[in-house]
Amino acid sequence: MGKQKKQKKYATMKRMISLKDQRIKEQDRAKTQKKKKEDPSVIKEQEVAKYPSCMFFQYNTQLGPPYYILVDTNFINFSIKAKLDVVQSMMDCLYAKCVPCITDCVMAELEKLGMKFRVALRIAKDPRFDRLPCSHKGTYADDCLVQRVTQHKCYIVATVDRDLKRRIRKIPGVPIMYISNHRYNIERMPDDYGAPRM
Repeated sequence: MGKQKKQKKYATMKRMISLKDQRIKEQDRAKTQKKKKEDPSVIKEQEVAKYPSCMFFQYNTQLGPPYYILVDTNFINFSIKAKLDVVQSMMDCLYAKCVPCITDCVMAELEKLGMKFRVALRIAKDPRFDRLPCSHKGTYADDCLVQRVTQHKCYIVATVDRDLKRRIRKIPGVPIMYISNHRYNIERMPDDYGAPRM
């Protein structure tokens, strides 16, 4: 007759002594915290999130001609596919002067894409485009654009990326420019500035 095999019990933990146990030395023991009684006459202080002065409810007062438009990598690529001139199509969409802005991260992303996207890189190096320097670590363009738009609400974001659109929609007062039906369209633009009716 052989030995009976013992099966290991899964998901079992070694028992540990609690820090309030009497066997632990006094200085190592966890201190019991006494609850303070709340005084009802004391004024409660709460920290409220600071909102920029340019926001009036959901309405952004910093938006106005000339429009500064932050351009994403895929926006330039899709513009080339749709055979659209970036600056001219922006002006046709907004009926005002537009200044396309491109960050260092977006330029780095275009340079990484290689020879296939050399036309997009040449368009991005156009002198009509404003170059915005980046001071943060890494070259992930989506995070860069979201961070810049959160700090300064004077930009419109031009993108075709669904994830980036979803992130920017959470930030109040930032319109999104996108491509549909071989033309540029804009969403969440204040009515004052004559956004085109679709």
